[in-house]
Amino acid sequence: MNQRRNKPVRRGGPKYARTDRVKELIREVVATEIERLGDERLFSVAITGADVDNELTKAVVYFDVLDEEDLPTAQLALDENRYRFQKAFGEGTRMRRTPRFEFQLDASIGGASRIEKILSDIKASEQESN
Repeated sequence: MNQRRNKPVRRGGPKYARTDRVKELIREVVATEIERLGDERLFSVAITGADVDNELTKAVVYFDVLDEEDLPTAQLALDENRYRFQKAFGEGTRMRRTPRFEFQLDASIGGASRIEKILSDIKASEQESN
């Protein structure tokens, strides 16, 4: 008589959704490739995260720049090297398809900086009034 065996339960280690693992891997691969490129336009770029759709066909890679004046040239350099980043990701994974990368400025970091500035301005005005 054939008995069906239950698959072993995976124990230990954190359990992450596949998309979460892919997001982190994309961030790491793109950041590493930027270092390898040596493109001066990307020296002030930091990769802050990534999002992928559920089908893993499209990935939005978020970045930030140290100086806002570098933004247009950094965006252009990232877009020009998109295929290289995708290829590096594809070679480093066992996925059947590589998501299409898009690069987008991470607005959350700029928002946090503006909030910090507002709070410091409020604190300074309170100290002046005392």
